[in-house]
Order: sequence, then structure tokens, then C-alpha cells
Amino acid sequence: MLIAVGCTTAQRNPDAIREQTAKATQEAARDAKAVVQGVAEGLKSKGSVNINTATEEQLEALPGMDAVHAKRIVAARPYQSSDDLVRRRLVSKAEYDRIAAQVVAR
Repeated sequence: MLIAVGCTTAQRNPDAIREQTAKATQEAARDAKAVVQGVAEGLKSKGSVNINTATEEQLEALPGMDAVHAKRIVAARPYQSSDDLVRRRLVSKAEYDRIAAQVVAR
């Protein structure tokens, strides 16, 4: 009776187990590679906002930026340098100082 309970008729084939393991390993490797690429991209950007390509919403997320400033920044593109925001009088020097570490012009 004890032997009958321990054995089942639905035993898995060793080849099927190997195939499933290989598939799971391949998926895990692909997912790990995607995570590494995402982290690398995040480190490269360092959280900065490119004022030449950012959306108005991304610009509004910067400290002290409102919709009016964001629209003016987008309308005045392109920029050679993030300092252009002050030179072109799109933001004040004080406003620029708040966002300077977070913006770039590429």
C-alpha cells in the first residue's frame, strides 16, 4: 500500500524536464540582460532631462517649472547648451540654478 501511494503513473520524462529547464534558463538570461541594459541606460542618463527632446510634461516635472515655462522652452528649440535657457531669457537665473543639475542640451 505504501508503494502504491509513493508512485504515480504521471512521472515526468527526463528529456521533458531538461527541455523545460533549458527554456526557463534561457528566459531568465534574457530577462537579466534586459534588466542590465535598463540599469546601464539609467546610469548613463543620470536622471537628466534633455531640453532639446523632452516633452512639456517632462519639463514640468522639474523643480519650479510650470506649463508656461515648459511651452516656452519647447518653442525655442534647439539649444546648444542648457545655459541658453537663461541667455534667451526663458527662465530666470534663480530658476535655472534650481534645475541646472537636472538638465542637458544634446
